[in-house]
Parts: sequence; structure tokens; C-alpha cells
Amino acid sequence: MADEDSLIGQILKGEVTNVTKFGAFVKLENTEVGLVHISELSHDYISNIEEYVSLGDDVTVKVVSRNKQGKLELSMKQVKEKENPVTPKAVSSAPKDGNFEYKLSSFMKRAEAKHIDLRRQQKKKQGIVKKQKKR
Repeated sequence: MADEDSLIGQILKGEVTNVTKFGAFVKLENTEVGLVHISELSHDYISNIEEYVSLGDDVTVKVVSRNKQGKLELSMKQVKEKENPVTPKAVSSAPKDGNFEYKLSSFMKRAEAKHIDLRRQQKKKQGIVKKQKKR
């Protein structure tokens, strides 16, 4: 058990072997498998875990603890890596100097599309649907 406790606090590399809606299972270098809970992937709110990790991804994790069943609990957000931070795959392609502007503009586009859909639905409910002229 002393050897197992020596893993706690270590930063190790591993491969994602399974992705679920509550987290990702990672097979470590020493062939042990641990769980990175969805709350330990990133400091951001995560609605779709597959935006952050995919099956077969190589990741770096920190061993946080070992639960009562003897399984490892891992964290990706506690790993401080400057060259490869944990970010959504869609956002990682954004320019780093305009990250806020990129996020804001994408939010505005999504909000406008939702607003248009809501207006259309409201008009349909009220019976104010314009019929297109046939030519």
C-alpha cells in the first residue's frame, strides 16, 4: 500500500481509454486505470465532455487520491502545462490574442440565432406567419 500511496501527487502521462458523460478513464504509464471526473477536466463549465477529450487522446494527469475501492482519482485541471493547456477543441483553434473577442463574437452569433428562432416560434403561435408568394 505504501507503493500505491507514492503515486498520489504525481503528474503522469496516460491515454484516454473510455469517455462517459461523467468523466474519462485514463490508462496511465504504469498500466493502472483511473478516472478524471468531468469536474476535474477544466476550470470552465463543461456541457459536452467530448469537446475536451476523445478516445485515444494522450493526456497528462495528476493523481489526486485513491478511493475506498482502491481506484485512482485523477485531475487534468490541476496539471499546470503552459505548452498544452486543457481547452475545448473548438476554442483551441481561436487566436490566442483575441480569445475574449472570439468567445464574445461566437456567443453573440449563437444568441442572435436563438433569438430569431424564438421570434419565429412566437409569430407562428400568434398566427402571424407570412406566406410566400408563388411566382
